[in-house]
Amino acid sequence: MNEVSIWLAFGAGIVSFLSPCIFPLVPAYLAQLTGTTVSNNQVNAQRRLILTRSIGFILGFTIIFMLLGASSTYLGQQFARWNNLIEQLGGIIIVIFGLQMAGIISIRSLLTDKKVHYEPKKSTSFTSSVLLGLLFAAGWSPCIGLVLGAILTLASQAETMYSGIFMLFIYSIGLGIPFLLVALIYSKSLNKLKKLNKWVPIIQKTSGCIMIVLGIMLFTGYFQMLSSYLARFVPFGL
Repeated sequence: MNEVSIWLAFGAGIVSFLSPCIFPLVPAYLAQLTGTTVSNNQVNAQRRLILTRSIGFILGFTIIFMLLGASSTYLGQQFARWNNLIEQLGGIIIVIFGLQMAGIISIRSLLTDKKVHYEPKKSTSFTSSVLLGLLFAAGWSPCIGLVLGAILTLASQAETMYSGIFMLFIYSIGLGIPFLLVALIYSKSLNKLKKLNKWVPIIQKTSGCIMIVLGIMLFTGYFQMLSSYLARFVPFGL
């Protein structure tokens, strides 16, 4: 695994957070996690409670995503002899996901909700917030699945199981840090959070275009060449 993949995974996590599936629904998630309600443009819970429950939520979906990373890498290793073919297929898949996110195409199956049909009770403990995170990750909505699918495709190319798991850990960090920051900064002034919603569609389309470029580079083999070149300018290594 190279540093470029790490930064891509982190950026993908941020993009997932800014998706229509998460960002506009942060107040609802926080109310669910803290077992409280939203009124007067604020979550009716102490910041300490919001902090601990958010950490539990992040821990929950991180566990699932890391397991997905391990599974993806394992499958990729089993078909290592067809590595070039799998890399090209992965590039095609990422391009399709990017076209979908950019709004250039619309494939109904990619818009079908994959989430588990379960109505969770309000979280009443740290353990419950972890469980809610597990359920969230196990049933992510389609707009998160497109970005996550691209990262899992990259994870399948990882040389070791550790690399694939770490890549999905970084993805989870990219998703979790902004969730935690928004929860702490805007939980008492949700009206400010709503003003940022107008940027979500633009971010999604831009991210889709980046995914298209990434997919083409992966298909043509230029991704590995670029990664090797940029690695010389990164001040750390794994």
